[in-house]
Amino acid sequence: MQSQQYVQPRRKFAAAFLAFIFILAAVDTAEAGKKEKPEKKVKKSDCGEWQWSVCVPTSGDCGLGTREGTRTGAECKQTMKTQRCKIPCNWKKQFGAECKYQFQAWGECDLNTALKTRTGSLKRALHNADCQKTVTISKPCGKLTKPKPQAESKKKKKEGKKQEKMLD
Repeated sequence: MQSQQYVQPRRKFAAAFLAFIFILAAVDTAEAGKKEKPEKKVKKSDCGEWQWSVCVPTSGDCGLGTREGTRTGAECKQTMKTQRCKIPCNWKKQFGAECKYQFQAWGECDLNTALKTRTGSLKRALHNADCQKTVTISKPCGKLTKPKPQAESKKKKKEGKKQEKMLD
């Protein structure tokens, strides 16, 4: 009897062990049957850099507009595209709408030409625009008047009033 008591648990253990081995074999063959996905190859782009045209406003000479970009390359999916852009309305457009300059103060009036001039140095160029490093602009001098003596007399009056208040 004692031998039967040991035989039954051994049979159960052997059956469980065989079932475990069978399951491991089944899982291993299932994984082996799957095809491994090849790793994504890093594409080296054959495309060149985007070259952008100047911004063309939709209406007027400033505000919202569009620019076109192009690039070259044998295997480029996209060789042309359009991008929205903006031309600030306060920039000096005569030097190019995409060039921003820092201007000096107006110079003295040239009595021969009746013009005063000032120069500006390039502060910023949008989208690699081709801008001049320095520019010069001129404008008419306007009316040539003598300084008003009234301005000095007003200052004296104010100073006099301040002194009177201090004395009071």
